[in-house]
Amino acid sequence: MSNIAGKVVVITGASSGIGEATARLLAQSGASVVLGARRTEKLEALTSAIRSEGGSADYRILDVTKRDQMEELINYVKNTFGQVDVIVNNAGVMPLSKLEALKVDEWDRMIDVNIRGVLHGIAAGLPIMKEQGFGQFINISSIGGHTVSPTAAVYCATKFAVRAISEGLRMEVGDDIRVTIVSPGVTESELADSISDEEASQVMKEYRKIAISPDSIARTILFAIEQPADVDVNEIIVRPTAAN
Repeated sequence: MSNIAGKVVVITGASSGIGEATARLLAQSGASVVLGARRTEKLEALTSAIRSEGGSADYRILDVTKRDQMEELINYVKNTFGQVDVIVNNAGVMPLSKLEALKVDEWDRMIDVNIRGVLHGIAAGLPIMKEQGFGQFINISSIGGHTVSPTAAVYCATKFAVRAISEGLRMEVGDDIRVTIVSPGVTESELADSISDEEASQVMKEYRKIAISPDSIARTILFAIEQPADVDVNEIIVRPTAAN
């Protein structure tokens, strides 16, 4: 039997893309998944689909920038299931533009979702995991957390931050809590839909021609979770074979 069967997994940004694919795959593998996102109609449809296939799924509305909503979600999971095995901090946004465009509101949004959202997940889950003596955080960074490209300076900065936070967390709590960074390359998702800058949007359309399926990232997350408790997969980069 898979080491994932029976585990309780919280997934943020679960209404589409990597979050949705991960929810489906983990539920098929025997995990109980609890989904968080802002679009409740999509969460409801996904939860129903998973249940119709015999999986265990639940959902709660979640804006990861609101610490109280994150705490409510994690506490709900703890009270309902008795434990929190894994938190997948997946929610993210990517409104790319050159710095000279001065899209400061978009910078702030990326900082709030991509960095504070991960920190809120850690803040809500860490006390519970410490108390129960086990757990795993899987934080979604990006290939942009390893290299910087034009129009992506702020986005890359947020993903570099996710890696730094994750590594610091691993060093602090690694005796009993696992920490995994997953850094996807270009992947089919709705991330590019948030790009308001026309030049950046056109560049991204060309870049995304080689995008891989979010199922590829879901399988990576599954791999990290199903390892024995004494094995911590610290970081994985997954990108298209055709990527430079």
